[in-house]
Amino acid sequence: MVGEASKGEAALSARVTARAAILEKIEGAVGNNSVVRDAEYAAIPREYRLAGLAIKEDILRLLADRLHDYDAGVYRCGTHEIEQTVASAMAARNKSSLLRPSDLPLDWLPPGYSFPAVDGLPYDEIDRGEGVITGCVAAIAFTGTIILRHSVGDGRRALTLIPDYHLCIVLADQVVETVPEGFARLKGMETMPITTVSGPSATADIEMNRVKGVHGPRFLDVVLVG
Repeated sequence: MVGEASKGEAALSARVTARAAILEKIEGAVGNNSVVRDAEYAAIPREYRLAGLAIKEDILRLLADRLHDYDAGVYRCGTHEIEQTVASAMAARNKSSLLRPSDLPLDWLPPGYSFPAVDGLPYDEIDRGEGVITGCVAAIAFTGTIILRHSVGDGRRALTLIPDYHLCIVLADQVVETVPEGFARLKGMETMPITTVSGPSATADIEMNRVKGVHGPRFLDVVLVG
């Protein structure tokens, strides 16, 4: 038994030593000087377009077109029309209640409907809800992508993955044209959970049979404000 224990300790020691050697090689390759790494990263040639060229209205129209292509519903409205537009979207989907993050602006929520805060709700209760309403942190027109930062206004990740319906409020000043501009909006959020949404959740098998709702809501509506 002593011999077997010694063999086990030797094997463990070898794994630890190998791990340390691998990490040392990685550190030697990438360096441990963040200033140098930042300078090297900034010096990488980037031949793709970093900034949008279109005017704002064209960018918003492009986002709406992309979302339509992805089978999402899109509602355009002004800043003071969010409440009534949310009511229109809910009525069109026959919804009487939507879950919400606790810090969602209350002036977005129309009277006559129920909007329970989701904080602390277990997964099964979220699943029993009619859907969810959230904001977002940014949207990329070129790819039709909405970016959710799971903190203020967007709610915990389960809130936008479990329900079958998602109504998302996107403000005009949150919309950018290109992917690099979208990532620039996320600076300082590197440690936060982020979800990107490009239309309702859907996937297809090898025979190209498309199934909706596998990884998130089957139905997505967007209120595009501005």
